Amino acid sequence: MVAQRKELRNQLDRLEDQRRDLSNELRSENITTSDRTGVEARLKETDARISSVEGQIAQADLAVAKAAAIPGAIVERPPIQRDGPPEELVAIPIVFIMFVLGPLAIAYARRIWKRGATVIAPVPREVHDRLDQMAQSIESIAIETERIGEGQRFLTRVMSEQNRLGAGPAQPIAVPVAEHEQVKRG
Repeated sequence: MVAQRKELRNQLDRLEDQRRDLSNELRSENITTSDRTGVEARLKETDARISSVEGQIAQADLAVAKAAAIPGAIVERPPIQRDGPPEELVAIPIVFIMFVLGPLAIAYARRIWKRGATVIAPVPREVHDRLDQMAQSIESIAIETERIGEGQRFLTRVMSEQNRLGAGPAQPIAVPVAEHEQVKRG
């Protein structure tokens, strides 16, 4: 009974397609009057067949309903129609994630764990001693450079003051007698 109902529905679909084609043919502008009467007759015949098939479908539905009311009758369940994406469209990304991105993520995580686990070795004592010696050497060089700079400033000041004194021999400086010591001039 269920198979008969399916076949009747298929026939109804075909008849409705045929009726649609005939009505489109009637609407076309380049149809003659004799053709129009023939198409109209076929259209009426198709309408009659459609109503007949619809009646047969109603009877088949009624028979299936009666059979379902009988205890122990087996009624075929309608197939489940999925409105979502096809299963392949879901399965392919899942497989890609599991077999490509999964191992890459695990490898990257292991790399991070190994990098974090490395212990930095302490600097050897010899290197500390060497760095201390270099620091002392650099400090002594800085002191000597400062002394050289002071000497240059002193000489610059002496040379600039000598120009202000004027030319000629130096005059003796008067010193009080108590503080006077004999200075030999050469």
